[in-house]
Amino acid sequence: MTRTDGYLLDNRHTEAAEHFSAFAALFDPTTFQHLEALGVGSGWRCWEVGAGGISVVSWLAKKVGPTGRVVATDADPARLFPAPRPPVRMLVHDLVAQEPPGDGFDLVHARLALVHVPDRERALRTMVKALRPGGRLLVEDADPSLQPLLCPDEYGSEQQLANRLRQGFRRLLADRGTELPCGRTLPRLLREAGLTRVQADAYFPIAAPACAALESVTIRQIRDQLVAAGLATEQDINRHLTNVTSGVLDLTTAPMISAWGRKP
Repeated sequence: MTRTDGYLLDNRHTEAAEHFSAFAALFDPTTFQHLEALGVGSGWRCWEVGAGGISVVSWLAKKVGPTGRVVATDADPARLFPAPRPPVRMLVHDLVAQEPPGDGFDLVHARLALVHVPDRERALRTMVKALRPGGRLLVEDADPSLQPLLCPDEYGSEQQLANRLRQGFRRLLADRGTELPCGRTLPRLLREAGLTRVQADAYFPIAAPACAALESVTIRQIRDQLVAAGLATEQDINRHLTNVTSGVLDLTTAPMISAWGRKP
């Protein structure tokens, strides 16, 4: 995928694996539920876009079995975990600049991928092009503008600090060209890309342990940028990380919107 320079949550950071684990704990159950409902099974040919961690790819590999195949791609070679075994094939691929890594896929899935792609419509056309007639596309992305708070119940100074740092995070994302109102646009974009039977829903966890894990690793990844931009002090960040660890905050994430449809 094409990203702006200075991608905020750099996958080469030492915290990257921890970040992927937190995302998996939060969102894998919902993703797997949608994939099950789409009928993923033995012999299916699947393309996982923006592979990131191994959880979804591993799940797909078990579902399709030895007669299926799973192509996992990302523009960043650092995200492609090593030594894949059949039916998994790993490829470096730019979703906007290159043709699909094959065609006739029964399923194309992308989670938290399009938010960093400047030409989202073109990327979706690439994914649709890769599907066989009747093939399914499942795209999942967050929408931070739809729910901007880290602590919806802002009843004290700890919660106010948490929300201020979340606003700083969103400011950093916007400054790097990240399109924050992403998730809400997915149903329309899937229809415009030519898909039928388009549906969508949203997952909005509150006070889940993985929310705290995700917040901790995210703040540690961006603390230098927050300080450099004057959006927080080191003391602010240390106090917030202590609050997150203590469990006094009821944390949430931006809603994860899942949209799916079929190629005619």
